[in-house]
Amino acid sequence: MLKVTLKKSIIGKPEKMRRVIESLGLHRIRHTVIHKDTPVIRGMIHKTSHMLEVSEVSEE
Repeated sequence: MLKVTLKKSIIGKPEKMRRVIESLGLHRIRHTVIHKDTPVIRGMIHKTSHMLEVSEVSEE
């Protein structure tokens, strides 16, 4: 499982990047969500890695 936190604002970013952040379920700065570690999620994180903080979490 991956814990994903939005660290930078999406204001002024391209529309594609905004859609990726929204599809990850992030709405505001310091908002955190937990996702399963899949290739799709990894790809989304890779595209917006400069705006996110990612850490691995156990499945408890």
